[in-house]
Amino acid sequence: MKTAAVLLAVSALASAQAPPWGQCGGAGWTGATTCTSGWTCVRSNEWYSQCIQSTGSPPPTSPPPTSPPPTSPPPTSPPPTSPPPTSPPPTSGGNTCGAAPIDQLVGYGAGTTGGGTGAGVTVTSCDALKAAVLNKGVIRISGTLTGCGRIDILGDTTLLGVGASSGLRNGGFRIRRTGNVIIRNLNFRTPAAKDDIISLDNAVRVWVDHCDLSSEGIVGDKDAYDGLLDISHASDFVTVSWVKFSNHWKGSLIGHSDNNAAEDTGKLRVTYHHNLFFNVNSRLPSVRFGTAHIYSSCYENNPTSGVNSRMGAQVLVEQTSFTNNPLSIVTDLDSDLPGNAVQRNNIFVNSPTRITQTGSYTAPYSYTTDPASCVCTLVKSRAGTGVISV
Repeated sequence: MKTAAVLLAVSALASAQAPPWGQCGGAGWTGATTCTSGWTCVRSNEWYSQCIQSTGSPPPTSPPPTSPPPTSPPPTSPPPTSPPPTSPPPTSGGNTCGAAPIDQLVGYGAGTTGGGTGAGVTVTSCDALKAAVLNKGVIRISGTLTGCGRIDILGDTTLLGVGASSGLRNGGFRIRRTGNVIIRNLNFRTPAAKDDIISLDNAVRVWVDHCDLSSEGIVGDKDAYDGLLDISHASDFVTVSWVKFSNHWKGSLIGHSDNNAAEDTGKLRVTYHHNLFFNVNSRLPSVRFGTAHIYSSCYENNPTSGVNSRMGAQVLVEQTSFTNNPLSIVTDLDSDLPGNAVQRNNIFVNSPTRITQTGSYTAPYSYTTDPASCVCTLVKSRAGTGVISV
């Protein structure tokens, strides 16, 4: 009996160990904190620790992600220096629509905890919101706040909308040189002049989920406002899920300049899933240097370009439906150097592609897709505000 008990204890201990390249620590982490034999738990930052191969150990059974290493030292803010964990291959929902959970963080942003799980504070004015963000934590926005302008968000913050219509008009958020931020269930209508609605500038670990991002439409001066959601300056480990992008000139830019390779190479890793892109002129997303995984999303009536991979970027687009997009996936547009793209199991209706370089990227985490055949119906009803309880 003693022998059996010992064997059971050893088995339980082994099963609690994190796999090679797996997460083994970080703020809010509740999983295994030790690694399998030959691997060591190494701290990257306060939000993320990873199992790294010990010196002299045999090679791993599966390789780490293939993002290229940075060509210059990392910036002074807190981005991790190691790749995200390598997880099992994707789990497909098959032909069943709705297989993917609507209230779960997956992808590159995994591990983001924001301001925690407390009740937080509720704000009903721009002044109250600007004061609340200085204290971090959980902040609930009730009602439509107009004219707030750009508000800088500190790390370790969660921003939530109360009900289906709370949010900002003529304003937005900038997350700069910080990280661990969650933005959910907020309705944004029109940025501040010349600005983005949500801007990530050297930001690490961000989750944007179940939001509505829009403006007046593709009218007037295209440079009167900037993007709906822009990600730049070596921002990293971001997930954008169940978001509606609509009625704007510029959607989502990853990498702000062709001349920023030294800072951006090896960073800018973003997952987009279950999003709706409707009547947005371009940048859905436009990716320089980084990596974008786009799955189970719906593109309708976007008049110029959709997914634009450039300057050596890697994109994977799968189980996504494109209708009336003149250039749904392209790798040789707007920059001197092309990008790379892999597309599989997508539907194209009046939506040609122009893929001049086929990439080799595979996602380094597990995820569940919904089929392209039903994804537009799915995201129109389940993306955006008023769907989840927060």
